[in-house]
Amino acid sequence: MGFAKRIEQLPPYLFAEISRKIAEKRAQGADIVTFAVGDPDIPTPPHIIDALVEAARDPANHRYPESEGLPELRQAIARWYQRRFGLSFDPETEVLPVIGSKEGIGHIPLCLIDPGDLALVPDPGYPVYAIGTMFAGGACHFLPLREENDFLPDFTAVPAEVADKAKLLWLNYPNNPTGAVAELGFFDEAAAFARRHDIAVCHDGPYSEVAFDGYRPISFLQAEGARDVGIEFHSLSKTYNMTGWRIGMAVGNARMIDALRRVKSNLDSGIPQAIQRMAIAAFDGPQDCIAEHNAVYQRRRDRLVEALRSLGLRVRLPQASLYVWARVPQGFTSASFAERLLDDLAVVVTPGSGYGACGEGFIRLSLTLPDERLEEGLRRLQSWRP
Repeated sequence: MGFAKRIEQLPPYLFAEISRKIAEKRAQGADIVTFAVGDPDIPTPPHIIDALVEAARDPANHRYPESEGLPELRQAIARWYQRRFGLSFDPETEVLPVIGSKEGIGHIPLCLIDPGDLALVPDPGYPVYAIGTMFAGGACHFLPLREENDFLPDFTAVPAEVADKAKLLWLNYPNNPTGAVAELGFFDEAAAFARRHDIAVCHDGPYSEVAFDGYRPISFLQAEGARDVGIEFHSLSKTYNMTGWRIGMAVGNARMIDALRRVKSNLDSGIPQAIQRMAIAAFDGPQDCIAEHNAVYQRRRDRLVEALRSLGLRVRLPQASLYVWARVPQGFTSASFAERLLDDLAVVVTPGSGYGACGEGFIRLSLTLPDERLEEGLRRLQSWRP
């Protein structure tokens, strides 16, 4: 039996490999503390669950949903963007629910990339940007995110022939894995670069509501001309602790939204309507849960950064996202340091090299583990000696 070349080219998904190693260690009897995966441990707020339960009992929600989502959900998304960012979107043409933002991110290259086309992909970056490009037959030109440039890409360093050939630019702020943030001036620059070279921009913004010390992340679509060239993916996963329910949205440029809708209508049957109803309750209901969750994550961030610095690791205090990005000690690679922590302490971190070549020399640690496990992990880390 022969398989498509794209399957042969497909690397193991980063977190699938981490899960395999965790299972292997647990099978050996190890008590594992994992800082690896950004999956919120705090439950979905009760009022959102109540909406799901009520909707699940309605037979109208037992049938196939529509790919474009309920009109009421698209309207709720538009209202949320208006309240949060002061941006108005037409729910009919500029808003599209997706089955978690990962699904939309994976499918959008099918709308924009033909075989041989280029996508501009941040390095380090979320692996799905490059994988989606590969599935569409395209190639990636990686944009280095370097500490000395605050983990922002330098558009002036993109060769003219690359910029002219590129069809898609990926951005992601607050950033995974680095925790970096971007301000309006950078987004203005990105939109201008995209207009100059006729490039579509996809901004992945699922961490905009996870922020600390009074910081408020902005939307790429607030930039001048951004709606002419781009869309933004967002998710309820991190904002409302709904990773398991798989629901998010894309908003912005109407032609790009229409293209994604056409792809999705041929590949999936949409989001279960009961889950769409719970999303409406999340967007339109009380929002104080966000500040409550962020207070927990900020306390964890402070404890984790303190512990890592006590080990001599260089760490920036992140203003947003669920991650701490730390430079590994001298003499280690990302992978060898992560392996050493697993072997010596039964502590799991994510090697930065898993996010791209420019992630080498760093590890990523998530804030999404219960407080008692966090404290146990910190105790182990602070006892470690090279």
